[in-house]
Amino acid sequence: MSSDLRLPRIGVAALALAVAGGAVITTAYFMGNGASGPTDDPPPVPPASGIRLVAFDSCDKALADLKSAAMAKVGPYGLDGDVHLLERGVASADSGAAAPEARQNQSAKDYSGTNNHESAADEPDLVKTDGKRIVSVLDGQLRVVDVASRKLVSTLALPSGAPSAMLLDGDHVLITSHPNDVVYDSAYPGSYNSTLTLTRVDLAGGARVAGSLTVDGSYIDGRQVGSVARIVIRSTPRLPFVFPQQGISNDEALKRNRDVIGKSKIQDWIPRYNPGSGAEGQLYDCTALSRAADYTGTSVLSVLTFDLRNDLGTGDGVGLAADGDTVYGTANSLYIADDRNPRMGILPANARGKPLPQQQTNTTVHQFDISVAGKPVYLASGAVMGSLLNQYSLSEHKGNLRIATTKGDFGCCDQSQQSESSLAVLTRRGAELVELGRVDGLGKTERIQSVRFIGDTAYVVTFRRTDPLYTVDLADPAKPKVTGELKITGYSAYLHPVAANRLLGVGQDATDQGRVTGTQVSLFDISGGQAKVVTQFQLKGASSEVENDPHAFLYWAEKGLLVVPVVDAFGGRSVPGALVLRLNGDSLTEAGRLSHPSGGDYGSNQIRRSLVAGGALWTVSGGGMMVTDLGGLNQLAWVPFA
Repeated sequence: MSSDLRLPRIGVAALALAVAGGAVITTAYFMGNGASGPTDDPPPVPPASGIRLVAFDSCDKALADLKSAAMAKVGPYGLDGDVHLLERGVASADSGAAAPEARQNQSAKDYSGTNNHESAADEPDLVKTDGKRIVSVLDGQLRVVDVASRKLVSTLALPSGAPSAMLLDGDHVLITSHPNDVVYDSAYPGSYNSTLTLTRVDLAGGARVAGSLTVDGSYIDGRQVGSVARIVIRSTPRLPFVFPQQGISNDEALKRNRDVIGKSKIQDWIPRYNPGSGAEGQLYDCTALSRAADYTGTSVLSVLTFDLRNDLGTGDGVGLAADGDTVYGTANSLYIADDRNPRMGILPANARGKPLPQQQTNTTVHQFDISVAGKPVYLASGAVMGSLLNQYSLSEHKGNLRIATTKGDFGCCDQSQQSESSLAVLTRRGAELVELGRVDGLGKTERIQSVRFIGDTAYVVTFRRTDPLYTVDLADPAKPKVTGELKITGYSAYLHPVAANRLLGVGQDATDQGRVTGTQVSLFDISGGQAKVVTQFQLKGASSEVENDPHAFLYWAEKGLLVVPVVDAFGGRSVPGALVLRLNGDSLTEAGRLSHPSGGDYGSNQIRRSLVAGGALWTVSGGGMMVTDLGGLNQLAWVPFA
């Protein structure tokens, strides 16, 4: 059985040569003032040849290499100190000009869709609409509300636990959920693993489950182009590691864990579908598994492909023997990035169980072609120095990939380890994403808080005590240069283009010492090389989900309407709600505040999402949906979920 990844084949001996021969390279890069030339201490970046993906040509070679890599990483607590009980959990139930597509693709529709990074690649979320109906899984059940009648028309109790995300195409919904965040696997004593369930729901004639698939692993993210969805999951090998405890020393635990790896089989490394059931099977063949030359052997990323219009199946999966937690997609490309930061506060440990010194982080990026339906086709890999903030740190433009990262130790006193941020431009040459240009020195001693790429310009916010908003000219991708640095108190955690030459920021206001004081919405003039503050609005003591999840943000250009869910002190009481602002030219004013009726479970009235459909504003919480008019924000209807 051959893999559709179309990767070069490589055996264990060849891999060993690739690792041994992969000399660390250095590259010339550009300083923060736009001047080019090498620095005194250019950062080491792994050669792309050492991180590009290669497919195994047999299961024996795959297993031998996985074992070898794991042996070098295992400690008394398992792989990389990654105790399986603390497996990464579910996602929180929680490019072009400053343009129409950046405004939730409103130009072609009379309703607002999900606030996606790229308009052509739909992102999973907790609420979806096609303009005729609104589908929500915010309260753990699937709710369908008819926009015209403003009535709840379907409720479906999902059999698979708390939903983490959802995609919609016509009458079909795909929902990801974790039955349990962490599951003890009785077949592998001492091992804990997450499982993810994907449920396909048919909405025609009322909501019903049309199929489900449970797999090993935890949900990372997904993208949908047309009716085809790609879901990325992360899984760890099912190995019965022991931990130092009564009667077992660190040395003995290490010895036993090495023995566990030595006795492992290929089936222990590849995730299963329907684990623990009579229909259990391997999610894909080992020949569909690929790896980078410098892989450490601690986890597997799987990309599953589903056409929402067809039966669910098993996802036609492909695997990467690599790590990763950031997914970015366009109409034609899917990128998976890994900055190798420890999860859940677990630091890498040596063979004696002692934490290793913090090392400089590199971000590895793998690019796949998704321009046609079916399995993604691997294209190239590359690496840059530093770690990502989120998917908005990535942008594909004119065939190049732009990446913003922060390197160094934030808040460190050692001058050589102080943090600073960079922006690099990578271009594809064969199977490698190679550096075309870069600019460094952004926000020294600070870290990136938000990034937005608009055409040939990048806007980067860093913060520690003040908020420098950097403007970076990328018109010449080989020579990016900083053209402006605006310093204000507070910071923007999310940036959104709202009009020609205008950029909106949502984040926190702060004192001169950097102590945050409440939600801040800022309007910037970006007509020149230096951004300028036009106006700001503050809500003291408040915070917003938008700061962590841009899906919570709504901008409806037709009415100049901004909706930001907040938690703050309304009239002296802690009442969750939504702040509604009106943008009229360069004026940003409060149009009102919305709140849902209290009752039900704690927090069920917290407004999580807002959208426009049927000529009205809809706000959605776990308790129901409220409909208000777009002009005076008068309540038109309340649709309770219970």
